[in-house]
Amino acid sequence: MATRKADSAPACAPARAVTRLDLAAGTTRIRSNGIEFRSTTPIAAWTEMTVALHGPDAEEISATGVVVDCRGDRHQGYTVSMVFMELSPLAQARLSLMAYSSLA
Repeated sequence: MATRKADSAPACAPARAVTRLDLAAGTTRIRSNGIEFRSTTPIAAWTEMTVALHGPDAEEISATGVVVDCRGDRHQGYTVSMVFMELSPLAQARLSLMAYSSLA
């Protein structure tokens, strides 16, 4: 019989911190594939987040994405860029509509 070393990783995954951000419309830029927003605290790159976006006609888009960039400083605030992953075709269409309607 052969023996092998047990994996040293814990059997349970560590608890994930949950942070809720309520963003004002003036601090948010919606893009066709993600979102850019201002934050008072830095958010590390590759942090996975779930956001709920509310459109002008009360529709809601729930999307999961990752932070790809966070620039700024503690004095002026941070600009966080996030890219959405695995959007349904309907959510992608609504997001594109929201992105282009904010340009008008």
